[in-house]
Amino acid sequence: MDTGEPATHETDVPARLDRLPWSRFHTLVVCALGITWILDGLEVTLVGSLSGAITESRTLRIDSAQIGAAASAYLAGAVGGALFFGWLTDLLGRKKLFTITVLVYLIATICSGFAWNFWSFALFRAVTGAGIGGEYAAVNATIQELIPARLRGFTDIVINGSFWIGAALGALGALAALDPSMVPPDLGWRAAFVVGGVIGFVVLLLRRWIPESPRWLMTHGQPLAAERVVAQIEQRVAAATGRALPPVPQSRLRVRCDVKSWFGAGLRTLATQYRRRTVVGVALMAAQAFCYNAVFFTYALILTKFYQVPARSVGWFMLPFAVCNFAGPLLLGRFFDTIGRRVMIAGTYMLSGILLIGTGWLFAQGTLGAAAQTAAWSGIFFVASAAASSAYLTVGESFPLEVRAVAIACFYALGTGVGGIAGPLLFGSLIQNGSRHDILSGYILGGALMVGAGVMQALLGVASERRSLEDVAPPLSAVASSSAVARSP
Repeated sequence: MDTGEPATHETDVPARLDRLPWSRFHTLVVCALGITWILDGLEVTLVGSLSGAITESRTLRIDSAQIGAAASAYLAGAVGGALFFGWLTDLLGRKKLFTITVLVYLIATICSGFAWNFWSFALFRAVTGAGIGGEYAAVNATIQELIPARLRGFTDIVINGSFWIGAALGALGALAALDPSMVPPDLGWRAAFVVGGVIGFVVLLLRRWIPESPRWLMTHGQPLAAERVVAQIEQRVAAATGRALPPVPQSRLRVRCDVKSWFGAGLRTLATQYRRRTVVGVALMAAQAFCYNAVFFTYALILTKFYQVPARSVGWFMLPFAVCNFAGPLLLGRFFDTIGRRVMIAGTYMLSGILLIGTGWLFAQGTLGAAAQTAAWSGIFFVASAAASSAYLTVGESFPLEVRAVAIACFYALGTGVGGIAGPLLFGSLIQNGSRHDILSGYILGGALMVGAGVMQALLGVASERRSLEDVAPPLSAVASSSAVARSP
């Protein structure tokens, strides 16, 4: 007889995933999915390192301000892609979308290498950004849902920091692409984009072995499929470690299994029940996006315009910057699981903001040479890189599972829209004016945003270290919370 009660299912899927020891399966997840950030770093660095060569191209005929506009087009595409593909990720599943988004990326980045004028270049950069933006939502959600809770902070921060592995590869690739003895000058930068597309194809092959997220399946009306996938993961882990798996904790969750989409209910939850977390997420994402993109997208222009560094040598200055940016998350990442999220996130944000303002003042006074400027930026972003990575960790783990990808997409879009798109446009114009003191005002703004976000995290942040995702933010489909959302599936 129909009692009017929603269909439910009791599951221990989260507990089974969180108690697993690290194995080759987790390493595959990190490598196949985490490479997204390497690709993003490769793309951003290529445009930054090759900006001098692109402005000198006899076929494109674009100037410094248009390079900044193309960078903003990339970020605008990333915003749109994050929102659209993020919605599809929560609706259709993680696996389908992290396959589609890498396809979009690899096709568009190859097309970037065949651009014939500014408008075609900007369009292809926008579509490339859409693929990468969609990747952030689909991949961040999947990684957090497959990695055990005790290792989630360190793993997520290091993976996000791997952007700088891509940046280092991009810097080295730019050196080869700009070497006239190896590649004709107007062909080198084009070939660099095509190589990025080839790497994307390899990533596509690797991802064939990553399963759908069992957590997504259990909250989208497919509890039996979730159980089946977890059992397969357990078999792979047991075979890889050669040991019996730890016992499953007595922790079970009863969820509804009659709802396929929680989009409307989830967005309302972000604005009501999780309002404070929403404010913190926007602040963290906007501050790091403005700080990073303002400096990084115009890095090569600063070196070539104010320090007379030849365009073909910019990669040598990018390389130490990229190394320090990856070393920061790698060396500081464990403290986000031990000392805790609130202290580490607030501390890294405020310290990097203060250092950015100080270095900006030295730049305005003209007291730094090219090497000293690079060393100062490298030191700042050793800290800031860990801070920026923690922003993605925060917005991924602070909200219910059913809208995790949408939440990541919304915060990425808001943060990038406020900080990332405005940053390159503002700094591109300031650099075009040629005044060091004008550029200082931009550095002061970026530093102030970082300090402000750090203060907000200290006051409102959540202590989510070593806690299950379902403990940090109960699923909307959990029976205990179903009455609040049943009318808006």
